[in-house]
Parts: sequence; structure tokens; C-alpha cells
Amino acid sequence: MVLRIGKFSTQQPWRWRCLCQLPVISRNNFSSITKSKVTNNLDRECEDFLPWLEKKAGAEVSSKLYIGKSSFGRSLFSSKRIHAGDCILRVPYSAQLASHSLLPEISALLGDNVGSVSKLAIVLLIEQQAGQVSEWAPYVSCLPCLGEMHSTIFWSQSDLDMISQSSVVHKETIKQKAQIEKEFLSIKPVLEHFPRILKNITLQDFMHAYSLVKSRAWGNMEGVSLIPFADFLNHDGSSESVVLNDEDKQVSEVIADRNYAPGEEVRLRYGKFSNTTLLLDFGFSLSYNMHERVEIQINLPDNDALRKMKVEILQRHHIPACKDDNGFNSSWDSFLIKEVKSTDKKGKGLPQSLRAFARILCCTSRQDLNDLVLEAAQADGRLARLPLKNSSREIEAHEFLLSRINQLIEKYNASIKSLRRPTSLSCKNYALRRKMAIDLLTGELRVLKSASTWLKNYCPSLLQQALHSTIYSDFSE
Repeated sequence: MVLRIGKFSTQQPWRWRCLCQLPVISRNNFSSITKSKVTNNLDRECEDFLPWLEKKAGAEVSSKLYIGKSSFGRSLFSSKRIHAGDCILRVPYSAQLASHSLLPEISALLGDNVGSVSKLAIVLLIEQQAGQVSEWAPYVSCLPCLGEMHSTIFWSQSDLDMISQSSVVHKETIKQKAQIEKEFLSIKPVLEHFPRILKNITLQDFMHAYSLVKSRAWGNMEGVSLIPFADFLNHDGSSESVVLNDEDKQVSEVIADRNYAPGEEVRLRYGKFSNTTLLLDFGFSLSYNMHERVEIQINLPDNDALRKMKVEILQRHHIPACKDDNGFNSSWDSFLIKEVKSTDKKGKGLPQSLRAFARILCCTSRQDLNDLVLEAAQADGRLARLPLKNSSREIEAHEFLLSRINQLIEKYNASIKSLRRPTSLSCKNYALRRKMAIDLLTGELRVLKSASTWLKNYCPSLLQQALHSTIYSDFSE
């Protein structure tokens, strides 16, 4: 039985991630034509990694890939020509570090209240403390140290201030840090029962291990696992490569989604993730992210005379909870939108729930609200899915949205402008994180601008239709 496996993420446990595994190739695997292409980027510190992994696996892992250096750190490159459909990696389960391999006596004490990520983090901590005695030492020693981790849970308050305009990533970072601390406090008494293999584990130690697992582990039928070499794969949002689990053969395989020339970097897609998720779970961002999205929050005023009736209608029509592709929940007064690529009246990217909320918010009488509910019932039952028959109220609702979005655009522009000002701070981490913050805010600004453009086109088109309808009606009479 062959199954796809997903890249594990704390936001959504079963996200699909594409994988193109990354073994090191010995020098004699390179053709004479290819040698010159790999000399400059070959990572000689990792030359022994593949032989170690293949010895552990008892089989060939890959003859098509090698570990090299890129501007993003260690990466995987093709050692020979690769064609779409080629199997470029095959790693047996026996050569993977899995959550279910936790010592039974520890697992029994933890019970079912501790998740797979925490269990695998404990496995990793045990191997780290074992040092060179560990059978996984060659792998564990290649993992980033704490100072090299850039997930937002490791950012200082001044770092987080740079992304305060992006409400989702800011709030989710605080939420994740609190959750990890809660998890640590629940497992610490158990860890203290095993002083020989787990000595003086601190919250910082656990957070480091937890983040390593969260950013590298792959979900499977039994929990999560770390696949050696997968750590070196870089992300390509347009890649279609996937990891396949063959449960019968007990092996994970990677199939190339396109052709690669010798010496070309091989990439994969971690998932259809926005920069918010990439920052939270993986510690990097993209200058242009095709899967970007942004949260818009609109409050229903407490002094609205129709507040109670409006809330009842919203709840009755199930506007409240929703979850986006990245696994983020939005409350009934917050909405996650993606780039609006359509220039026609369909407005793909603007959630129907957001437009319905605006229509309800702009109602000024009980009759307006009753008309709105009646129109929904006469259609397919979904609240204000179709434009309101009263075009003036439809225009008013969307002009209200346009105003709120334009206000956000001004705030984003100000934040980005502030981040781009010269600074006296020369810390490497600060410079990197500032670049990530700019990537995040710039991407979300692009989404907001696309929504603004669509709304600017939508309102005049409604007005034109209303005028045309009026003229036609007068002419008919």
C-alpha cells in the first residue's frame, strides 16, 4: 500500500509537503562533465553523511543527489541528469527517527496526553545528550543549533514588534510559545524520572528540540518522523514533488516532478503555506509567496442599536468559525483573505463571509436585516451570497470594506517604510529577521491592494448596472 505523507506542522498536522530527498553522493558518482559544476558548491563536511545513512539503511538511498552549499545554507543538488518521474530518493523506515521509537517506559508515563511532536522531541533530546555514543550522532550533529533557529517563537520582543502589523503571525507566535511551555511543564516530571539519559532539560532545550521536529518532521500513519537529509531540502512553492510511503515495503520514496540538469538545485514544496506559516513553523520567508494571505478584523460596534439582532443572524447563518489552508482559525469578526486575481465581479479571494458581514454591519434598520435574510432564503440559503437587490445598500457595504482595507494599506505602507529605514543595528540575526518581516508585510500588502483594486472596480460596475436598469425601466414604461 502506497500512501502520500504530509509535512507535519503544529498549525495543521496533515499538510502535504513535497519531498525530494537529499543524500550525499561520493565523488566517483560524478561524471567528468559534472565535476566542474559541483566543485564550487559541494559541502565537503557532509561527504561521509550518505555512506553512514546507506550503511544504516542497508540499501542505496540515492545515486542522483548530493549535499551542496547555496545562499540558503546546505541544499540538495543533482549529481547527474534527472528526468521527471525518476525516483531520486528511497529511505527505509529503519533509517528514520520516529516518535513511536520513544522508550516504552517513558511513553507509558507520558500517556496519550502528549502529542507526537513532543514525543519525537524527547527522542531527539535523548540522542543529543548521548553525544557521539548515539547511533544517530552523524545526523543529530548536522541539525541547527539554537542560535541558528529563526522561527518567530525565538524572536525577541523587539523582533516581534517588526511584525506587529500582521496580527495572525504575532498572535500565533505568542500562542505557540505558551503551548510549548505548557507541554514542557506537563512532561518535565516524567523526564526527571530518567536522569541517566535526560539530565537537567530546560524549557529552552525542549523548545529547541520541539522546533527542530516541527520544522522537519513528516506526518505518517504512526505519528511523525525525521527523515535524514530532508533537512537540506529548500522550499519551492510551485513544486509538485511529494513523499510517498510504501507501507508494504516500509520505505519512503521521492519522485522528481520535473527534469533537472547536473549541478542544479533540487527543491520541493513544503505545502501551500503563506509566509505566516513559513515564519512560524520553518523560520524563513519568501520574497514573493503565491500562497500569501492576510487577516482583516472588523468589529461590530457595542453601541449599535441592532447589535443583538445582527449577532443572532451571523450565528444562525454559521458565519463564525472557519479554518484556512494554513490551519489558522478565524473568529466570527476576523477574516482571512488571499490575493484577488480576478478582475471581474466574482471577486475570488474575498470570502463570502466577509462580504456578508459587511452587508449586515451596514444595515440600519430591522427591515434591512429582514430583507437580507429573506433574500438568502429565496436563493440557496447562504447569507447574502448574491448581490443585494437594493444596489445602494450593496454599494454601501462594499465601499465600507474598501475604506477599511485602504486604512490597512496605509498602516502596512508605514510599517514597511519604517523597516526599510537605515539602522545602526548590525546584528546578523536582526538583519535577517528584518528582511523576513519585510517579506511578510510586503506580501500581505500585495493581497490588500488586490482586494482594494477589485472593490474599486466592483462598486462603479454596480452603480452602472443600477443606472442602466433604471433607464431601461423608465423606457419600458
